[in-house]
Amino acid sequence: MRTGIFVGSFNPFTVGHDSIVKRALPLFDRLVIGVVGDQVHKPGMPSAEERMRAISILYADEPRIEVKPYYGLAVDFAKTENAHFIVKGVRSAKDFEYEREQADINRMLSGIETILLYSEPQYSSISSSMVRELEHFGVDTTVFLPHKQ
Repeated sequence: MRTGIFVGSFNPFTVGHDSIVKRALPLFDRLVIGVVGDQVHKPGMPSAEERMRAISILYADEPRIEVKPYYGLAVDFAKTENAHFIVKGVRSAKDFEYEREQADINRMLSGIETILLYSEPQYSSISSSMVRELEHFGVDTTVFLPHKQ
């Protein structure tokens, strides 16, 4: 069974994240969305359980997707899930360099490969931190958040 993991804090899970999930899914028999557990404390960050619940609702009708918390290194989570691939989204050259370095280290540590999927152009400026900033100022951010279809 081909299993991939897609990991992040997903605070919040955006339309960009949703795009990566939908585009990665055909590559795998099983895709596990790993939500950073509660060991990461940022002001105002919803619990891992709340973030997982929101993501699980989106994919409730897709049996190949599982949503789980993870703690520690992504490669350790991948091993736990019997995954041989880590899926990452890339919006810019800056993202690419960061993810390339992470992919190199992850491969050295574990042999696990990273698959980089480039952002669709309409999502290249969307980030969780941008959504949080807009929400802080009272802006309606629903256009940046996926909805169950």
